[in-house]
Amino acid sequence: MTENFPGKIAVMGGGSWATALSKLLLNDNKNILWYMRRDDRIEDFKRLGHNPTYLSDVTFDIDRIKFSSDINAISEEADTIMLAMPSPYIKDHLKKLTADISGKYLVSAVKGMVPEDNVVITKYMHDVFHVATDHLLVVSGPCHAEEVALERLSYLTVGSQSEEISRAFAKRLTCKTMKTVISTDVDGIEYAAVLKNVYAIAAGMVHGIQWGDNFLAMLMSNAIREMERFMSIVIPRDRNICDSVYLGDLLVTGYSRFSRNHNFGAMLGRGYSVKAAMMEMEMVAEGYYGTKCIHEINEKYKVSMPILEEMYNVLYKNEKAMKAITVMADEFV
Repeated sequence: MTENFPGKIAVMGGGSWATALSKLLLNDNKNILWYMRRDDRIEDFKRLGHNPTYLSDVTFDIDRIKFSSDINAISEEADTIMLAMPSPYIKDHLKKLTADISGKYLVSAVKGMVPEDNVVITKYMHDVFHVATDHLLVVSGPCHAEEVALERLSYLTVGSQSEEISRAFAKRLTCKTMKTVISTDVDGIEYAAVLKNVYAIAAGMVHGIQWGDNFLAMLMSNAIREMERFMSIVIPRDRNICDSVYLGDLLVTGYSRFSRNHNFGAMLGRGYSVKAAMMEMEMVAEGYYGTKCIHEINEKYKVSMPILEEMYNVLYKNEKAMKAITVMADEFV
């Protein structure tokens, strides 16, 4: 089953996470395909030997990379396609995709949902592009692209329906500074990746209003309970919420200054409006979009999610950060 898997791997996206993952893949693959939307960025990359915009200290052997801004050409040549682009832009990228990828393997490294559709990436790729469910994988975990690029020891989880497939792809990411874990909880991994971004904005707000580490610890302990409640209702199955792909990813995203969601929340806590904070950010804070997606999904399930609801009030109803954190504090146990 895995004899020829993953075959030719294509990375889709030109940001920091796509860059870090491409560097990892080149440790165990002679060549990769790499789709970037802009030809000028590709030309600069080839000339400089590094991504001109993201993680520019990471150098590449350009001869081992086939770049293209033609998403169809890359998709047709690839056996396995790895999506590593921000979730708010994924439909804009994929609307150009007319190649038949139904027989390909599809790996989502996207830490978000498809806005407006309110579905995780693997479901979207199955429903719209007819990729078989047993050909869908996810990659997630407590890994900032910046630390992966600095070759600091990190851990990623690879999930699919098949442990054999997960192990085969995990091997392509494993190296001295990257360890891997395998899982079959595909939907759970994707939902956790969305929710941790929401809670990281809240954590940043706590930092911005200077309520301190003691309160932040309460926020994070209540956030993991809230995540577990939601996932146990929406996608029930046996899982250990303390695993690195759930709790670990929540912690690193909530606490780290590398986290764009944390930094976005910190600006809100310091008094920035949502619009001003978004304009100040150089990269996308996916928790902004994830908050709305989960809020709308939860209108059906009605899981108790006081943190999520207060974040929705801040991001979409102009509630002040201080009021939201105060309301949350009254709900914490």
